[in-house]
Amino acid sequence: MSDQRPLREATWRGEATPVLPRPRGIAGWWRVLRRGVPAVLVLLAGVLLILPMRGLERLVHGARRPWTGPHVQLVCRLTLAAMGIRWRREGRPMDGPGAVVANHSSWLDILTMNAAMPVFFVSKAEVAGWPGINILTRVTNTHFVVRDPRLARQQAEEFAARIRAGHRLLFFPEGTSSDGRRVLPFKPTLFQGFLDPGLPRDLAIQPMSVTYHAPPGADPRFYGWWDDMELGAHLLTVLSAPRQGDVVVRLHTPVPVAGHSRKTLAAQTEAEVRAGFLADLAPPG
Repeated sequence: MSDQRPLREATWRGEATPVLPRPRGIAGWWRVLRRGVPAVLVLLAGVLLILPMRGLERLVHGARRPWTGPHVQLVCRLTLAAMGIRWRREGRPMDGPGAVVANHSSWLDILTMNAAMPVFFVSKAEVAGWPGINILTRVTNTHFVVRDPRLARQQAEEFAARIRAGHRLLFFPEGTSSDGRRVLPFKPTLFQGFLDPGLPRDLAIQPMSVTYHAPPGADPRFYGWWDDMELGAHLLTVLSAPRQGDVVVRLHTPVPVAGHSRKTLAAQTEAEVRAGFLADLAPPG
């Protein structure tokens, strides 16, 4: 798909899902080992260190996460470096109580978004059982939700408790991942949780745009992971690339929740995320 093709959310799923190339020859498998083994070792060391750290942190700080958040951030930065994926952050993380909303393109979002700032993902409960991904989500203290209206009140109270504890919860209002070449419409329903009266009055939401640039000569959707793509096959494709691409994480000005409805919050944050995404979509010259 050409970079110049219109980004039409209503029709993009009609396009053929790209075939994921397997590592080619000794050189391809060597790249998988050269990048994958150090990445796994970094993640393993991070997991082994975070377990005792989290226990001590709980004794000293209770529900807050002032130590393990930055620890996960460092581990994700080192993992991206081991994989050869370049990244940069534009903008500053917000101060004060709040949450983050972002576009969703890939399993790589776990690494790139945590590298940019300490966050705690909010994800559908099914992800807790996905092999490989479930380890990362547990270690990063992902908050799992069940799409059941009967649990809406309980889950809103859980969100409020974590935000009061200083956790930066990160939501994906698109509701699914894309091919990395567009921002899908934000679902207003998710934003109802930010209007809970139990949340701090000065609560704000920081929009985050994440834009992936494919390696030279590769399909522009190279880093996108969607539909029925197998995680293992996509991981091998990424690790075996002769050259890696890069990613830009753009942090926008936080949007105060006060005075908004769920629909206006969705509209404003989507506009910010989309504008930042499109600004960074063209590969750096």
